[in-house]
Amino acid sequence: AHKLSAILTSIGLEVEAVEEWESVKGGLEGIVVGEVLTCKKHPDAGKLTVTTVDTGAAGPLQIVCGAPNVAPGQKVAVAVAGARVFKGDESVVIKKTRIRGELSEGNICAEDELGLGTSHEGVMVLDKNAVPGTALSEYFEISRDTVFEIGLTPNRIDSGSHFGVARDLAAYLNINEGFSKRALLPSIENFRTDNNDNFHEVIIENAEACPRYTGVTISGLKVAESPAWLKNKLRAIGQNPINNVVDITNFVQHEIGQPLHAFDADRIDGKKVIIRNLPDNSKFITLDGVERKLSSRDLMISNVSEGMCIAGVFGGIKSGVTESTRNVFLESAYFNPVSIRKTAKRHSLSTDASFRFERGADPERTEWALKRASMLIKDIAGGKISSEVVDVYPEKIKRRTIDVSYGNIARLIGKQIDSGIIKKILDLLDIIILKEDGDRLMLEIPLYRVDVHREADVVEEILRIYGYNNIEIDEHVNSTLYFPEKPDREKLQNIISDMLTARGYAEIMCNSLNPASFYESNDFDRDRLVILANPLSSDLNALRQSLLFGGLSSVARNINRQNTDLKLYEFGNCYFYKKSGSPFPVVDDYSEKKCLDIFISGNREKQRWNYRTSPTDFYNIKAVVEMVFTRLGLDPGNISSSESSGKYFSESVTYLSGNKFLAEAGKISGNYLEKFDIGQDVFYAHIEWDLLVRLISKHRILFRELPR
Repeated sequence: AHKLSAILTSIGLEVEAVEEWESVKGGLEGIVVGEVLTCKKHPDAGKLTVTTVDTGAAGPLQIVCGAPNVAPGQKVAVAVAGARVFKGDESVVIKKTRIRGELSEGNICAEDELGLGTSHEGVMVLDKNAVPGTALSEYFEISRDTVFEIGLTPNRIDSGSHFGVARDLAAYLNINEGFSKRALLPSIENFRTDNNDNFHEVIIENAEACPRYTGVTISGLKVAESPAWLKNKLRAIGQNPINNVVDITNFVQHEIGQPLHAFDADRIDGKKVIIRNLPDNSKFITLDGVERKLSSRDLMISNVSEGMCIAGVFGGIKSGVTESTRNVFLESAYFNPVSIRKTAKRHSLSTDASFRFERGADPERTEWALKRASMLIKDIAGGKISSEVVDVYPEKIKRRTIDVSYGNIARLIGKQIDSGIIKKILDLLDIIILKEDGDRLMLEIPLYRVDVHREADVVEEILRIYGYNNIEIDEHVNSTLYFPEKPDREKLQNIISDMLTARGYAEIMCNSLNPASFYESNDFDRDRLVILANPLSSDLNALRQSLLFGGLSSVARNINRQNTDLKLYEFGNCYFYKKSGSPFPVVDDYSEKKCLDIFISGNREKQRWNYRTSPTDFYNIKAVVEMVFTRLGLDPGNISSSESSGKYFSESVTYLSGNKFLAEAGKISGNYLEKFDIGQDVFYAHIEWDLLVRLISKHRILFRELPR
């Protein structure tokens, strides 16, 4: 997984997370099939039963059980000592123990304790043919998978599917690892129309917004729960199974990147599917039950009497597939990205389909996806393909052609790559060489590559697959050195503010007055606290020594208002009473210094229905501090750091410049969070801004190896 992650990231598909997924949490590790041999009442507890259970190689175990339905001869699920049993997100490790004086060497489980159901009325009784000692993961055929979460840039929708990623990966492995195969799609050669009894006419009235529309009817199917393999495939990528028909459309969408939509064919009035725009303020109820007012610019999939679907965005509640559906009209289309993006934004909708259509689907894959899904529906849900494939494509979209030269490729890359390797890379990426004339190539670009428009884009594709690490850097680098002016403090602050804001941080400005009681702990020097002679109130009776408490107040206020995913920063002054040996310039025995404090809490990114995120951790706050150093031209590697705990942190890292304290970052300890009634982790960084600016002003020029 680590090597694969590195390869994917190197070819422009940044792996943000790798997750080991199991269809049942914990994978039922340590849980085996057992056979209840004997049962007797517990001598000291009327509702408990002392059982003897055969667990195969582990031998008979004595287990105290509280379930009323346990009986000799039953085959049951037994969690032996050391097994971890999950219930939701919580887990318990099974241990040998004594219950009311009787030894219990394991636990006979109910289905809800295993994540296999919701019942807790008694032990889960297995099939009588189950063999004692068999791992329950084997008995239930628990599915496991490794999931790579890839952060796609908006222009790389061609890799917004499993096949798209596989295509790039296979290309890289062919060039760099001696791999000899390329990514192949499942065959649709066996697609056959059974009859033409349920044909639906397709009419495109707005060909600019819908250049291509394909459809087919499948009749006599049975809508039901999907098979386990299909549900597990979808769950592994964060999709909730709905029913076999809808699940197949979602499966094919993620497989090839082509969104599909299934209509109840019996609800298509007039047996006509019309792609058109409806009048302004037409009312339409979407699948989520919300009534929406349409714009005349919204493209709709309609029948002869009413709209059925907001094209490429969201289906309608009246025409969707339900358990009573017997006939389905399946849609696979190509919609204009601009039209879809404007409609989705107009209605504040973001769906898997709109995500792909607004970035650019592949008009050449609509029919393949339709046939692939139709064959799966027929295999899984039954029925017959009861119409010819309708393919309305008024004006075929032409592929782009781009001229490139080997000379420009070598000049832009900085290395002469063998022409045979270049041709092989182009072939693996489905880029066709139409003509070769000496140094020049005329290339035909596949329509799914919406990001390749010019020669430089083609060169980038070649370099991406060839491997950036395969480009040698000349040992002799010529450069011109200059000495910058002294750093402008305000400009530096704006640079960091802009950087943090661009990364989703919000700037806060907190009161400079705090309660003196905040500084009573040993984490602060109370002797240096500036107490006001005439405070407005006891809550505002001291000048702050730290930005910490104002920031925690802001965090608590946001969490109380259901804003739990937070990224905050503050530039502000801290104030101190003069003490002998103070390193700060003082006026009338008082001093102040400017600090930068950063707070993060909750998830790394805002939670969205189509995006899985993860909680913030210690390394995120550490990375932010080092990002500030790097942005200001300081090499974090030249700043000493050490990890520790204490002060107001449960774990932290301290940064020193020489022997001077420069910054610290870590996880706020629980007793500080309790003061503000904060029930989630908060990570905090404090940077001595004045010292940081002084470091920059030394004009030290740092050299580092050029990145490869």
